[in-house]
Amino acid sequence: MTAFSAASGASASGSSGATPAGPYRVMVVDDSAVIRGLLTRALESDPTIKVVTTVGNGQLAIDALARAGSDIEVAVLDIEMPVMDGITALPKMLQAKPGLAVIMASTLTLKGASVSMKAMSLGAADYVPKPTTTGAISAATDFKSDLVEKVKSWGAAGRRKRGVAAPSPNAVAAAPEAPKRLYGSQPIQLRQMPPILKPECLAIGSSTGGPQALFKVFQSVGKISHLPVFVTQHMPATFTTILAEHLAQASGMPAAEAKDGEPVVPGRIYVAPGDFHMIVEGNAAQRVVRLNKNPPENFCRPAVDPMLRSIAKVYGNKTLFVMLTGMGQDGLKGAAELTNAGGTVIAQDEQSSVVWGMPGAVATAGLCSAVMPLTEIGPFVKKAIGRGMA
Repeated sequence: MTAFSAASGASASGSSGATPAGPYRVMVVDDSAVIRGLLTRALESDPTIKVVTTVGNGQLAIDALARAGSDIEVAVLDIEMPVMDGITALPKMLQAKPGLAVIMASTLTLKGASVSMKAMSLGAADYVPKPTTTGAISAATDFKSDLVEKVKSWGAAGRRKRGVAAPSPNAVAAAPEAPKRLYGSQPIQLRQMPPILKPECLAIGSSTGGPQALFKVFQSVGKISHLPVFVTQHMPATFTTILAEHLAQASGMPAAEAKDGEPVVPGRIYVAPGDFHMIVEGNAAQRVVRLNKNPPENFCRPAVDPMLRSIAKVYGNKTLFVMLTGMGQDGLKGAAELTNAGGTVIAQDEQSSVVWGMPGAVATAGLCSAVMPLTEIGPFVKKAIGRGMA
């Protein structure tokens, strides 16, 4: 297996806009002028982001891209708008500006979650759950920080692909000193791959950029009949409901939010519900899923660490764990316990990750037996669990 340690923010001087090392250039699309103003102020509170235009519907967004498409890197796109809604506009925007990262801003409702997942299947990069009132948006610090981090993450991912420098203190007038990268300067240390890998469960953890990565992995792996799959993706309630539905479509397997006390059976995907940690209890004779509202870990609930700790106890060396793109280091401690129990860990590489936080943490801690591009993870998993594939 090949290990990769490419830089998270490319230092090349290539050009794909007016100021290649300047702030990320963003367009805000929302039919409410008040919300456009709130989103703009939230985004520009970070000096590495510049909102270059705001428009009130999808048609105006397409027109703006036609005028200044080379300058806009990320679009924050509302869903319900007059003239042209976000879903209708999305493919036209991507056609007008290939490589544009579109982040859907949708309400914390079942309908909003469903439309967001549909948008990602149509090419949207990500979503951000939006409070339902202007007052709530104004007061929601979590929403604002989530929006800023996702815009920066997808902006950086786009620049990596184009070989363009990320915003720097020299290029952004009021920018603070650029934070030191946690893992980029550290070498990847690989563990030996087990000579015979016959897992009895597959576990996956992911965060920023995770839904798209999950879809690609499951589309590649296909239907599994002989072992259960446990997924923890950092997501709010309602969104995990829809995520499970899309994973079922991608894999051809039954998939749903896990329910407290339900038995673990092979051939099924268990998704940690938003706002609940998911763990596994029992023994070889009978295993069950448990949900709890213990305090957030790594600022997350659901979190990957509690899932892995429980799986390490129940499945031990019969576990294959995949760490996909995500911010922070959730899963690092759990992966350490899993490898101590004999389990096998693989991670997405830096170049294909939107954020190489979670996979970077396990890769540089010496916990992985392989670090590979996203396109290779599905085939690897399929081969590793090949017996019993439907």
